[in-house]
Formats: sequence, C-alpha cells, structure tokens
Amino acid sequence: MFGPGRWQIITVDGADAGMLHAEHRSTLARIELHPDYQGRGIGSQLIHTLLQQARRQGQDLTLDVLAVNQRAHALYRRMGLHEVARHGGNKTKIRMSTRPPQSGSIHRS
Repeated sequence: MFGPGRWQIITVDGADAGMLHAEHRSTLARIELHPDYQGRGIGSQLIHTLLQQARRQGQDLTLDVLAVNQRAHALYRRMGLHEVARHGGNKTKIRMSTRPPQSGSIHRS
C-alpha cells in the first residue's frame, strides 16, 4: 500500500530525482530513481547510508529489486547483499539482504 507520508523525495541539484522508503523496524528499503539520475552514484550513496544505519541499529538491510532491473541487482550484490527470495506475480521481484541465505533456502513465493 502506498503511504505518501512514508516516502522521502530524493533531490539532486534542486530537481526531484526519485523516492526512498525505509522501514527502520526491519530496515526494509525501497529506492526508486528516475532514469535520468541512474548511473550517477546516487543509489550507491543511498544504499551505503542505509547499510550504515542498519549496522548501527544491529539490523540487516533488506531491499526489493525488480528482476528485470539487472543494473540495480548487480549494484546490490557489489554492495554485499545476497538474494534471499523471489516473490510477486511471476517472481518479478527479488528480495536481497545483508543476511546471506542459508544453504539451499532461497524462498520463491
């Protein structure tokens, strides 16, 4: 469910570049960047900050990424996240976490 009060607008040089939604009770985050702002290091900066916050709180960071978004999926892997589940209609989303999956336990619901 979309709750506008939970989203933060990402701005770059005064322009709206995307949205961030983070639930700090489990450090589950969702980042959306407009294509014009992708590939500029903005997502890396956001994830780095979320990783630091999660560590300070003693939590794992969990992110969802669309399966078709190979660039984001590769970025999350480079930043130390692991695929832990696939979900959504036709498994269109990949859940990634700093907590590695237990051997053979990737959940595909």
